[in-house]
Amino acid sequence: MAAASGRDRCAGACAFLLLLLVLGVAAAAETTEAIAAVDPNQERQVPCSPAPAPSPMNPIDCRSACASRCALSSRPNLCNRACGSCCARCNCVPPGTSGNYHMCPCYAAITTRGGPPKCP
Repeated sequence: MAAASGRDRCAGACAFLLLLLVLGVAAAAETTEAIAAVDPNQERQVPCSPAPAPSPMNPIDCRSACASRCALSSRPNLCNRACGSCCARCNCVPPGTSGNYHMCPCYAAITTRGGPPKCP
């Protein structure tokens, strides 16, 4: 007798789920019809997809840009290494051997752990 009641419960649960499914489909159809009935002359609107990501800027030659930036440095290897990592991150190196940070704000904003600017 216990097996029969288990089957009855399963059949009842399945019937209930089927009823919910039918009601859900009917409600969705009514909602779609109601939306279409609001303005039948209006074209159907498709949700906007997000704009494509902008293409990255043309990469610059960081090695030559940093070589000219660090030409007058007293520690050219250290300067080139720091400039190279900043250039790779910002895709820009300010012109000249020092200063001109306004030409590349990203380059000027990178700091070391202690707070001083990282990029030469």
